[in-house]
Amino acid sequence: MIISQQQTFHRAFGTYGLYVNEGKLLVIHKKGGPYTNRFDLPGGSLEDFETVPEALDREFQEETGLTVLQKRVLGTFEFVVHSDWHRASHLHHICVFYKIIKTSGERAVPDKFDGQDSIGSSWVSQEQVNQDNASPLVLKAFDYLMNPEIEKTMRIEDWIVKQEVMS
Repeated sequence: MIISQQQTFHRAFGTYGLYVNEGKLLVIHKKGGPYTNRFDLPGGSLEDFETVPEALDREFQEETGLTVLQKRVLGTFEFVVHSDWHRASHLHHICVFYKIIKTSGERAVPDKFDGQDSIGSSWVSQEQVNQDNASPLVLKAFDYLMNPEIEKTMRIEDWIVKQEVMS
């Protein structure tokens, strides 16, 4: 890869849950970040002194209202996205994916607080998602669920951060 002097880089790390029911994946409606106004996986960044599984449990509950009771790590996935988010030309998003096996509680509208980037959640099928309405994490999650042997890295050279309101 050739890097020009105009290119800058932002690296993010987070943990995300793949929760499937009757062939549909639970997604959040994203209101911030590079995946604004798209479906995204429940999850996010770690807080200080928090382990990866603890961060997943907290983020999943904050964004969906559901409490994770049982999960299994699926592995590390990477996304290199060429976009203009965070004043950088490229985002390198490193993600630990977990399969959510069991939850308790009911889905709920997330509480509003500084840093909350979910405005709700819903179940979507693979046929309902594409690059215009879903994050690369959601697209890769569906690919992985169909074939766990797939490449765990995805590069997107023409990502657009959407500013319009998600319906």
